[in-house]
Amino acid sequence: MLLRRMAAALISAVAFAGVLVAGSAPASAAPRVLYYDTSQAQEFAAAWTQGAQIWNSRATNVRLQPVTAGRTPNIRIYADNGWPRAQTTSLGNGRVWMGREAITDGYYPPRITAHELGHILGLPDRRTGLCADLMSGSSAAVSCTNSYPNARELAQVEANFRSSAVATVTPRTYVWQPALG
Repeated sequence: MLLRRMAAALISAVAFAGVLVAGSAPASAAPRVLYYDTSQAQEFAAAWTQGAQIWNSRATNVRLQPVTAGRTPNIRIYADNGWPRAQTTSLGNGRVWMGREAITDGYYPPRITAHELGHILGLPDRRTGLCADLMSGSSAAVSCTNSYPNARELAQVEANFRSSAVATVTPRTYVWQPALG
């Protein structure tokens, strides 16, 4: 009888400790999923998918996924003969264009797509001229092929999508511009 009580007390203590250990881990919020539609991206659909994969490989608080049947996309993607650009409507929502002019001038398509998606994720242009800065866009040399956000850019996107109370952004249009000089 005493042995049973001790065994029951031990089992209770272990179970309680397990609850304490399991309960002490911080809850991890699921990433916010944004759906993109490349049905009008023409020959650039694969480049946009690559841009989404670049962000997905780095960011943990937001995921970019192809739109599925029955869903409304957050991001509509187009191609035209102008310059690449993004038009945000709210954080995580808007329209982006792959402008053939930038491709004709020699800019790297995955860098363009990751950059324009960066606007949808809440990042502004930062025309630093540095290839290491994804959001420097066309101010970096045409030969720049860095398609990944730097630590500061990634930290801002992570902060933007950290909680269900998502940061707000003012609707805005960003246009890729040819490098000067």
